[in-house]
Amino acid sequence: MTQDVPKTMIQIARESGETETTPPVDLGARVRELRKARNWTLEQAANQAGLARSTLSKIENGQMSPTYEALKKLAVGLEISVPQLFTPPSVGQINGRMAITKSDEGAAKATTTYEHMMLADTLRKKQMLPYRARIRARKMDEFDGWVRHDGEEFLYVLTGVIILYTEFYEPVEMRRGDSAYYDATMGHNVVSTSDEDATILWVTSLI
Repeated sequence: MTQDVPKTMIQIARESGETETTPPVDLGARVRELRKARNWTLEQAANQAGLARSTLSKIENGQMSPTYEALKKLAVGLEISVPQLFTPPSVGQINGRMAITKSDEGAAKATTTYEHMMLADTLRKKQMLPYRARIRARKMDEFDGWVRHDGEEFLYVLTGVIILYTEFYEPVEMRRGDSAYYDATMGHNVVSTSDEDATILWVTSLI
């Protein structure tokens, strides 16, 4: 009987959200939205695209399916690419999410080498995982090999002194205010060298 290997907090964070699907874009509504964003009348937009006004009106009202040639003319007239005609506007994705984490109110996740304080823990489906870490480790042999995972990572030293060990670079001593941005698939570990355990801010991409 084998034991399940415990998941890291980064693996848990990547799996924390439910699968989302993007609804198909209504081409007519999208074309109308793009036209109105430019303050063009049907006549102006049709002239810009080289289409008949009646054709553009039927496209916007879903009364006809345009040919690819018509789509190309529309895209050129609107100064966008054809795929953008079927892409939801970014403004529609704004949802005003925000999370405040007061000092020492984050969710604690301790390991033998690090003591993590998760930030913005109430938000799900994040694209970044921010957390503050107290570095308990003092020597590399306290780690069970390299830490590595998908994505990119940003490290900022808040207090104390650390040494950042990476798989392909020489160890680097870092002090308060120093930072590093690196490929997290590359093996990496951090140890404290100051009298007190150093603290750092880590931000890990989840996409």
